[in-house]
Amino acid sequence: MARKRFRSSQRHEPVTERSFQEYLYSTAAPQTSRTELMRLVRGGEDTFLELKVKLSNPERIAQEIVALANTGGGVIVFGVNDQLRVEGIEDGENVQDELVRICRDEIVPSIVPFIDRIAFDNGRRIVALDVNGRRRPYRTRDGRYFIRIGADKREASPEELSALLDDSLPLLYECVPALRATLADIDEAHLWSFMRGFEGGAFDEASVKDYPTGEILERYLMLATNNHDDIVPTVASLLLFGRDESVAKLLPRATIVATRFGGDTAQAPVIERVELRGNLATIYESALRFIRRYADLLDTRPARLNGASTEEAPVPARANYHNGAVSEAIANALVHRDLVLRDVATRVHIFDRAIEVANPRRSAGFAPAALKAIRYGVPQRLNPQIAAMFTSPAYGLTLPTGGLPTLLREARSFSNRLPEIVAFNDEFRVRLHGI
Repeated sequence: MARKRFRSSQRHEPVTERSFQEYLYSTAAPQTSRTELMRLVRGGEDTFLELKVKLSNPERIAQEIVALANTGGGVIVFGVNDQLRVEGIEDGENVQDELVRICRDEIVPSIVPFIDRIAFDNGRRIVALDVNGRRRPYRTRDGRYFIRIGADKREASPEELSALLDDSLPLLYECVPALRATLADIDEAHLWSFMRGFEGGAFDEASVKDYPTGEILERYLMLATNNHDDIVPTVASLLLFGRDESVAKLLPRATIVATRFGGDTAQAPVIERVELRGNLATIYESALRFIRRYADLLDTRPARLNGASTEEAPVPARANYHNGAVSEAIANALVHRDLVLRDVATRVHIFDRAIEVANPRRSAGFAPAALKAIRYGVPQRLNPQIAAMFTSPAYGLTLPTGGLPTLLREARSFSNRLPEIVAFNDEFRVRLHGI
C-alpha cells in the first residue's frame, strides 16, 4: 500500500501571479525535519515519492512533477540514489531556482513549489520538492499529460485523461445556491417574459399550469436547487431575474461603482459617484444612462468635431464614443465578473477623454496567454449560464454582437485609437478613448 504524503501541515496556494511572486521571493516555506524526510526516503520510491541523484534533465523533471500532481501530489528528493544512499548535491541554490522555473514555465497550469533544503552533519545537502495537485489536470508545456503508477510515471491514456478532466469539473460560483434567497426574491414578470421568448419552440405555455416559478427555475433553466423540498435560487438566478432590492441585499458584490472625474486621471476631483444596484438588466441600463449623462454615444463617427481646442474652451467638451463599443464593455463586465472575488467592485470611470471599465478577474491562469486569445473572440467564460441568458434576445436587452473583437474594431475606427486592455492585480481593464 502506498504511503500517504509526509507533510500534514496545510498550505494555501497563492491564487494570483502577484501573490505567486511574493510567495517565492519573500516568504519562507515551512521546513521539513531530517528525521521526517529520512523516514520517507527509507521506504523507497512509490506513488508519492521520486528519488533523483541530481537535476540534469529539466524536461524529464517537468514530466515527473506533472505525474505526481495528477496522481494526488507527492515529493521529489534530489541528492539520493536508487539504493537510498544520500549522495547530496553541491548546488542547492541553483537546483532550487531551476525547480521554481520549471514549475512556473514548463507546467500548465503553473505550480507553486514548496522546496526544503536540508543539510546533514557530514556536510551533504539534499533538496526536497513538495508537489501539490489542487488544480489538476496538469500538463507539460508541449501538451503531454502524465500520471504515476507505483514508482513509475507514464503518459495518461485517453480513458485516464477523460477521468482526470471529469474529476476536475469545477463547481461554478454562479451555480451555488444564493444564501438566504427564496422564490419571493425572484421577479416573476421578468422570468416569464424570458420564457415566453421561446414560445412555439422550446417552451410551450399551454403545458405549464399555475405558473410554477420554482419548477421553471429548477427543472427548465437549472437556476435553482432543491434543499429538503425548498427551492433555493442560485447566484445566477438571482443576478438574472432577482428583484432589484433583493439583489442589492443578498449579493452586494454585484454592485457597480460609476464615477465621473473632472480630469483625465483617477486623481482628478470627483464630480459624481454613484452605486448602481439591482439585477443585471437594471445595472446595465443604469450604467449606460450614467455614461450618457457625461458623454455622447454615437453609432458613427461625427462628420465634424467641435472647432474650439481644449485649451481655448473654459471646460472640456463632451467626448464622443462608439455606442456599440461602450455597450459591449459594460455587458462584458457584467457577464464575465469573477463572482468569487468579494472585496473588489466593478468600476466605471468616466474621464474627460476616456472611459475605463475595471472588472474583478483573478489573474492566475489568465494573463498573458488568455489576454491575447480573447482579442480573437476566444473568451474564458467564468459564468456560462449568465452569459448565455444575458445575451439571449429573450432576456429583453438590445446588446451589440461580435464581442471583444468587434469592440476593438469599432472603437478604433471611431476614435483612431485602439482600446487598451490589460489584466493585472486581479483586475481586467478596458479603456476606451473618446473624441
